[in-house]
Amino acid sequence: MKLSDFPLKNISYDNRGLVPAIVQDVMTKSVLMMAYMNEASLQKTIETGETWFFSRSRQEFWHKGATSGNIQRVVDITIDCDNDTLLLLVEQTGEGACHTGAYSCFYTPVAEDIERKAKHPDPLLLQKLYDIIVNRKAEMSESSYTASLFRKGTDSIVKKFGEEAFEVALAAKGAALGEKREQLIYELADLLYHLSVLRVESEVVYDDIYKELEKRFHCGGFAWKTAQNETEKK
Repeated sequence: MKLSDFPLKNISYDNRGLVPAIVQDVMTKSVLMMAYMNEASLQKTIETGETWFFSRSRQEFWHKGATSGNIQRVVDITIDCDNDTLLLLVEQTGEGACHTGAYSCFYTPVAEDIERKAKHPDPLLLQKLYDIIVNRKAEMSESSYTASLFRKGTDSIVKKFGEEAFEVALAAKGAALGEKREQLIYELADLLYHLSVLRVESEVVYDDIYKELEKRFHCGGFAWKTAQNETEKK
């Protein structure tokens, strides 16, 4: 169904004329935020293809990303069985949805379930790592190892990433020869950390990488490599 065909008349607004709107990343399926819409802001969302909400505290419309640049492009809108809650699937641009700079507004645990976490690792862990590295770069504390990497500059960061990639290759070779797999996991974790540092230094966000990977889903691997080789020849 096109956004323009969304059944506005079916929505059950509360006594203030508002309806909760849950926003979910269409690619990661992570819940990004929850805000409120009234009929006018929902209509604005449908017309523009970007999220607009109604602020209960300021009593006015607000366009997500108007200040931060982290705009949400709407892919789909659905309504729950009671017609009183909206679910918006969006393409999140920029660093994330939260005004704190985090990828999602839902990053504070209320209760820790160790067994559950062991079985189901946090799917947002890499984004949280990225957010922490961004903060370390901004603060540039003398006691921060991450900050020390940024002080050394891009060349040093690139060199360190290359060294870590080589360590992963050695560990993978060792694992293939029957050595402990834990060493490979350790080196891969180091590599992901230094990759995140490199991404922050180069200002490459996940949105950029996801879009590039998405292109490759639409053609076979050999076809993609052939097209890349032809482009490089030009």
